[in-house]
Amino acid sequence: MFDAVLQFSKIAEVRSTILSDLNLEPKGYFIATVHRPSNTDNPEKLHNILSAFMEIYEPVIFPVHPRTQEKIVKLKPDLSIPDSQLTSSNVHLLPLVGYLDMLTFEQNARLILTDSGGIQKEAYFFEVPCITLRPETEWVETVEIGWNVLVGADKMQILAWVENVVSPVAHHPEIFGNAKAAEKIISRLK
Repeated sequence: MFDAVLQFSKIAEVRSTILSDLNLEPKGYFIATVHRPSNTDNPEKLHNILSAFMEIYEPVIFPVHPRTQEKIVKLKPDLSIPDSQLTSSNVHLLPLVGYLDMLTFEQNARLILTDSGGIQKEAYFFEVPCITLRPETEWVETVEIGWNVLVGADKMQILAWVENVVSPVAHHPEIFGNAKAAEKIISRLK
């Protein structure tokens, strides 16, 4: 996964125009994703997460999965996706974006808020602090070394961690390898 992210993020640097299209500055926004049924199918949890997003002081870019959008509309009809416009205070609801645009968003975000296991890991690869909107994670290593925090759908916890997020820049070990898996595989095959 690390090898692929590094390879495709280089391609994204050349092909993706998403930041300029939305007038976003690197490190001038947060990226958010919410798609897990445990968050989207529970109206109280979804409400808590959306309420937290709307109180965050920086722009929150939120590419919304169609299934999540359906749940948002039922919960809060005023938060439907209107052609990538600012919808509520600082929250930008967008239709889903492609992989290269998502990598660009992740790599240039100041903070990532997500319930996605893959995006938690990509946050670590890009050295972007992550707030996980779940009570558990598959990537406990990222929590143990301080690059990720588990908050679940607790609005006050989300806001507290957003306010106090600090990148532990000095400590970023290669816990997921060194992006040389392909070379190792070829070497062993030879």
